Amino acid sequence: MATLDVIVDFLNTVDRRTFSRHGETHVAAEHLTSPRALADWLAAHGLPGADGPLRPADLNATVALRTALRRVLAGEPDGTAALTDCPLRLVPEPSGGLRIAARSGRAWLDEIVETVAQGAARGDWRRVRLCAAPDCRWAFHDTSRSGRGRWCAMEICGNRQKTRTYRERHQGAR
Repeated sequence: MATLDVIVDFLNTVDRRTFSRHGETHVAAEHLTSPRALADWLAAHGLPGADGPLRPADLNATVALRTALRRVLAGEPDGTAALTDCPLRLVPEPSGGLRIAARSGRAWLDEIVETVAQGAARGDWRRVRLCAAPDCRWAFHDTSRSGRGRWCAMEICGNRQKTRTYRERHQGAR
């Protein structure tokens, strides 16, 4: 079973960061550019599906799920509509227990959806966030004690945002 950290890596297969740091501009990028790139990402993260040939439809379904999850994290109202393609049900275990199961027909998507659903049920999903910096939006797993982290990295995005706010406040006072 995947972890929420794998889900965060999945969410970051699209990189929206456009800020500059130490004179170097970060360029936004899409990492799932082909079925082969998807297969490589799945293999690197130990998810099922990398062993067989993937088709463009598999890539499209994967990108659609990632987009829907990022929209939900961003608080966009249309994000939840896209998740209706990911139905869940309870499946009996041989031990007599139950587990949450997805049935998309794509094993890696099922594992991602099941991990998100279990995280939501445990309350862990609320600690997965998008960075509050508008020129970043990197997904991160908030491990702060209070659970109210806003930036993917305080020393980068948090510092830039606080410096920006300080400068705006002091320019307005002049």
